[in-house]
Amino acid sequence: MFTLSELWSGGERQGSYKLLKPWWEVFMDYLLVLMLMVSILAGTLQLSRDGVVCVPVHSSSINYSSPMEPVSDFIFRSTPESPKIPVKGRRTNLDFQQYIYISQVCYHEALPWYSRFLPYVTLLHTLVLMASGCFWFHFPLTSARIEHFLSLLAKCCESPWTTRALSLTAKLDTRFSETEQPVLPVQVVPDTSRQGATLDRSDRELARALFERVRRFRAHCESSDVIYKVYTAQTVFKVLKFILIVSYTTPLLGSISFSHICQPRSYALTGYSIFHCSHSLSSVLRKLMQAYVLLLFLFGLLGIYALSWIFHKSLRQYSFQSLREKGSMLDVPDLHNDLAFLLHMADQYDPLLAQRLSVFLSPVSETRLLEESLERRWGADRLRSMITSDQQGRSLLQLVALPRLPAALFTFSQLEVLKLELIGDAKLTAQISNMTTLREMHLYHCTASVEPAALQHLQEHLETLHLTFTQAAEIPVWIYSLRGLQELHLTGRLSNEGGMGRGWVLGSLRQLRHLRVLVLRGMLQKVPGELSELAGSLLKLEIYNEGTRILVLAGLRRLTGLAEVQLQGCQLERLPSALLALTGLRSLDLQHNSLRTLEELLGLQHLRRLSCLRLAHNHVLALPASVGVLRSLELLDLAHNQLQNLPLALFTLHKLRRLLLAGNLLEELPAEIGALKLLSELDLSANRLERLPKELFESCVELRNLNVLNNSLGSLPAGFGGLTQLSRLDLRGNSLEELPVELGCCFGLRGGGLLVENWLFNPLCTPWQYNRRQIQVRCVLHTAHPLST
Repeated sequence: MFTLSELWSGGERQGSYKLLKPWWEVFMDYLLVLMLMVSILAGTLQLSRDGVVCVPVHSSSINYSSPMEPVSDFIFRSTPESPKIPVKGRRTNLDFQQYIYISQVCYHEALPWYSRFLPYVTLLHTLVLMASGCFWFHFPLTSARIEHFLSLLAKCCESPWTTRALSLTAKLDTRFSETEQPVLPVQVVPDTSRQGATLDRSDRELARALFERVRRFRAHCESSDVIYKVYTAQTVFKVLKFILIVSYTTPLLGSISFSHICQPRSYALTGYSIFHCSHSLSSVLRKLMQAYVLLLFLFGLLGIYALSWIFHKSLRQYSFQSLREKGSMLDVPDLHNDLAFLLHMADQYDPLLAQRLSVFLSPVSETRLLEESLERRWGADRLRSMITSDQQGRSLLQLVALPRLPAALFTFSQLEVLKLELIGDAKLTAQISNMTTLREMHLYHCTASVEPAALQHLQEHLETLHLTFTQAAEIPVWIYSLRGLQELHLTGRLSNEGGMGRGWVLGSLRQLRHLRVLVLRGMLQKVPGELSELAGSLLKLEIYNEGTRILVLAGLRRLTGLAEVQLQGCQLERLPSALLALTGLRSLDLQHNSLRTLEELLGLQHLRRLSCLRLAHNHVLALPASVGVLRSLELLDLAHNQLQNLPLALFTLHKLRRLLLAGNLLEELPAEIGALKLLSELDLSANRLERLPKELFESCVELRNLNVLNNSLGSLPAGFGGLTQLSRLDLRGNSLEELPVELGCCFGLRGGGLLVENWLFNPLCTPWQYNRRQIQVRCVLHTAHPLST
């Protein structure tokens, strides 16, 4: 025998699955229990008391064509001296064993099959219906999702954040209803003054984890509708099963009778051919089966209703329109497929379950939680301890990898530089107006949004903006309206290819009428012509192209107001002709390119204000004599090229103050260098020089920095005493045997300004009577160290 707990689908798991059982499923379960009890009762009666009682039918009561006297009557009459006892009824002359035999034979031959097996068949059908009723709870493709959903739903109902979010929403609804204003999904800053109302750290972490779990489960469930299909299939199966049972059970109920005629082949054993049998349980069995059919009919009606409900409603879409009409949770998205179906089922149990789940589907709710977490973890005291000073002495605060901006950030009125890196939602609210001294902002891969009031404040106060991104489409639109911006740095993939190419992005910069400095770090193929809109204000343009060749530089021709141009990593092989139109150019930086010849220097003679020319890290083989036309040049950087000699025209640049020639192939420095009277810095490191001209020390009296590191100098000429301004001298990596005595007159070398090997410094300290208390030089052997007094 089966126990009821084994057959009943409730059990322990029913306690959790009941959330997904609508009212008709509950009634169907109860009907199945009653049907099961009826089937078990009928089957138990048949097993214990079922049977038939048969009596023979005399031949006299039947018209035979040739009447024959029964053998028993013949034997009875042939018995001599039979007692004369009054007999009532008809004598059969059958003993008890013959009656039992006939009853057993007639039970199997005369009794119809449905009278013997109908209770067992109904029991089997009931078990099948019970199994189909909970099939979707145990099917492998659906059971895991259902259990996960019920687990999440339970956690959502138990989470303290659910109660807090719903109460906060109710307060907002009350406030907006009193003011009769439309309800919008506004950002609510948590009230930190009420510490008792806030969640502790563990509750906040659990709520954040629950938001992530709900987000992943939603993405997983909305990808398919297998639960909907399985539930629909099992409902269709139950309806079809109902139709099948009713179709053959109902006609058979009328055939369950009390009397049956049995004609066993037992005439030789009993002397009778026909027996009249009665089925003792027929009346009870008929009533039980009628009750079963009635219960089954009710079960079928509920199944048909469930099927009509499935096909009538759109169960693969779920909308929180009721919550929106109440003015709460306006941002909760509509759901689809399996998650929508599960919520429809849960609504039949309790509509409040969907409302509690909506708390963890709402982006605004998650924002409120993050704001509260940030407010507790990133308070004003912690942020204040992180403020440092940059190289200019300005107050600087850098925030990295935060989900949102803490509200306490906007309370620092003296902050000047703000760096935001990897902030998930860097929303600048109207409270930024409190930061009256903010002048510079850095956004490194931040999704930054600005409220209108905050944008107005930035337009009036922000002067410098550094923006780092991956694609040009990530550049926020609001930066193009910063009319007070003076310096803009854009770092990311900048390309002309694609529908929204580089020209579209730079085209929006025409609104920045006060922009003075523009720095682009990316991969440009041309200088956009849209920059001409900034011709009246742009003074400095820097392009770092990361080794990508710029093919078109014609856009520079229209920027006639440029004073500084820097083109690095652009794979330039010649000096761009577009530079000739920049008559006001003062500084030109073409480092880290592929320049091989400088024949175009003659064309730069029209740039009469050009004072700085940087051509380091190229492949220049020779410096042409046309360099002499650059009369205003004060700095010339030709380091790390392939120069073998210097033209004499170079030394006609009498305004030259800094000459950087490190990392070339120079073997001799012409004596004409003495013509550079204003020279203050000369870098000749990493060349092949074997000597230095004495004119360098006799005429260049303004020299402050001389670097001859890693050359082949064997000696130094006399005349160092005239370099009274010399403050740094690097002689390491040469072939010197001694140092000149005149070094003692270079008082500017005090404090470690002289860099030589240690073994060269020791002779200087013993034979020559220099006061080491007045001159402290640094002796270098691999690593420099100061001379002890």
